[in-house]
Amino acid sequence: VCRGWSPLKMLTIKLANRHAKLLLKSSSVVLPYLKYTSSNSPPSGYETAKGSIVDSFPTSIQPYLKLNRLDRPIGYWLLFWPCSWSIGLAATAGKFPSLSTLALFGCGSIVMRGAGCTINDLWDKDFDKEVFRTASRPIASGDVTPTQALVFLAGQLTVGLGILLTLNNYSIVLGAASVPLIILYPLMKRYTFWPQVMLGLTFNWGALLGYAAVKGYCDWSVCLPLYAACLSWTLLYDTIYAFQDATDDHRLGLKSTALLFNDSAKTWLSIFATTMSSSLLLAGLSGGLTWPYYTGVGIVASHLAWQIYSVNLKDPVDCSEKFRSNSHIGIILLLSIVTAMLIKS
Repeated sequence: VCRGWSPLKMLTIKLANRHAKLLLKSSSVVLPYLKYTSSNSPPSGYETAKGSIVDSFPTSIQPYLKLNRLDRPIGYWLLFWPCSWSIGLAATAGKFPSLSTLALFGCGSIVMRGAGCTINDLWDKDFDKEVFRTASRPIASGDVTPTQALVFLAGQLTVGLGILLTLNNYSIVLGAASVPLIILYPLMKRYTFWPQVMLGLTFNWGALLGYAAVKGYCDWSVCLPLYAACLSWTLLYDTIYAFQDATDDHRLGLKSTALLFNDSAKTWLSIFATTMSSSLLLAGLSGGLTWPYYTGVGIVASHLAWQIYSVNLKDPVDCSEKFRSNSHIGIILLLSIVTAMLIKS
């Protein structure tokens, strides 16, 4: 096979092979507590999205649907649940929360989560190319150019603005105040080991906005504890999520709470779970909620404890499964809020 090759070409190939071996060796010892290391072959079942709804659409628009993460709807739910909790807490005693408001925030969650992902992928396109889990994202893979993504983003933000403008003036100002957070969040992992804090502040803005959309103001004695609970929740589930990419993040010089906490991660996760549960209790007391709510908080606390106890932070497949299980917390707490408000006198 090598007959006729020049000595210089042979030397170049040998040096390239040696360099590749050194890179593989170094990537496997960066974080020895992780089972997964960067490679072309992920663990079985790792972050797959086979048979998603996106496959049923024309191939020409599939990259944009993937850019909007339609093939990974867990993000929509995690954005929606704090909104729904806030809307439920603002409901009139003895009545169901407004279904039209819930539907409006559901649509807003899809649009704005998609916009956030587009912004994130534009910022991170060069990093995404170097990580197996993200290399197939539309911008990183070249299926969507940065210019096309910007046009798509303009459309997403226009739809989001249209939804926001249907709300009262207080909510419009409050909603607009979250835009800088949406833009800046993707940059945080370059500068701080706590990007999850910025994500939590951004992702849970609906805990304030939902209440304001119903009442025309925020009852801070209820909304602030709820916001703190949601922030703690995000710190918990996104730290688990970040362990999927810990080795690659370290290799690329990016930061996360997973890298910061390392072997003490479960202690920190327990702190976040305790803070979330305590803050939910405070929000319920401030809102004068009845026993079904506190039953729900107890179930939520048990679910968080199960996640922390059972998650294998060395296994990205398990981390992904535990991360997605947090949607169960959303529906449990929403049902407990609705039931408590219905029997509230």
